[in-house]
Amino acid sequence: MKYDKNHALLDCVIPELPRKSGKVRDVFDLGDKLLMVVTDRISAFDVILPCGVPDKGKVLNKLSLFWMDFFGMKNHLVTADVDEYPEILRPYRNDLKDRSMLVKKVKMVEVECIARGYLTGSGWKEYCASQTVNGEKLRAGYLNASKLDEVLFTPTTKAAIGDHDEPINFAQTASLVGERTAQLLKDTTIDLYQRAADYAASHGIIIADTKFEFGIDEDGSLILADEVLTPDSSRFWPEASYEVGRNPPSLDKQYVRDWLDSINFNHQPPGPVLPDDVIARTREIYLKAYEDLSGTKIGG
Repeated sequence: MKYDKNHALLDCVIPELPRKSGKVRDVFDLGDKLLMVVTDRISAFDVILPCGVPDKGKVLNKLSLFWMDFFGMKNHLVTADVDEYPEILRPYRNDLKDRSMLVKKVKMVEVECIARGYLTGSGWKEYCASQTVNGEKLRAGYLNASKLDEVLFTPTTKAAIGDHDEPINFAQTASLVGERTAQLLKDTTIDLYQRAADYAASHGIIIADTKFEFGIDEDGSLILADEVLTPDSSRFWPEASYEVGRNPPSLDKQYVRDWLDSINFNHQPPGPVLPDDVIARTREIYLKAYEDLSGTKIGG
C-alpha cells in the first residue's frame, strides 16, 4: 500500500490480483467477484491530484453502504465485512477495513445518471447561455442555486480518465441503451434522488444534484452499483447557509475546486499538491457530510 505523508492511502496494491484503477477506486478481479477499494485520492476537473485526503475513502465507502441499505434496492454488494473476504485478502484486511466492498460482477450501463434538483454548476452555465439544461428548455426566471420546478434527469456519457463526460439528452440515452432501459434509468434516478433529498432535508442538508450508476444483473434487472450519494458524486449544501442567487459552502469537493481556481489552475494535469490546511479542511468537510447524513462517526 502506498500512503502519503498525511497517511492518506494513494494506491492499493495486491500483487496477487489483477487491478484496474480509476480516479479514486482500485478494483481487483477475484474471478466471480470484484474487490472495490476506495483510496484517499482526490480528483478535481477530471485531474487526479498528487496528494490524498485522510479518511476520504472511508467516507465514500461507508456513505455508499449507508445509502444502499437506506434504499433497499437490489445492488451489487456481496459484503463489506473484511472477515468475510476470501483468504487471499487476509494479509491486507487492516488496510481494506472500512474502505472496501466485495461486489458481484455485473454489466454496467454505459451512462452516468444525474439528477438535478437545483440549478447550479454546469447546468447553471448552460441555462445562462441558452435557457436550457442538457438541451432541455427551461422557463425564464431561475437564479443560480434556484430549486427547479421538477427534478431533471441529465445523463452524461462515461468518459475515460482524463477526459470529460459529455451531456446527452433522453433521445441520445435511448439510442445507447434502448428506449425501455432509458425510461427505467430516468424513473429510477429521479425516484432515488427524491427519496434521498427528503431524508437529507430532515438532517439539514440539501442535495443539489447527484450521480448514480447502474448495472444489469444476471436476471436482466437493473441494480444500483458503484458509489452512491457521496461527496464525490453529489453536491451537498448545508440548509442553514442556503440562499437563492449564490452557491453556499458545499460539503463536498467544491472547496478544493474553488482553491484550485483561486491559484488559476488550468484544469490540466499535472495537478498541484494541496497545502496542508486545504487538506485538513477538506477532510473536515467530508467527515461532516458523513456524520450529518448517517448519524454516526467514522469508526463508530
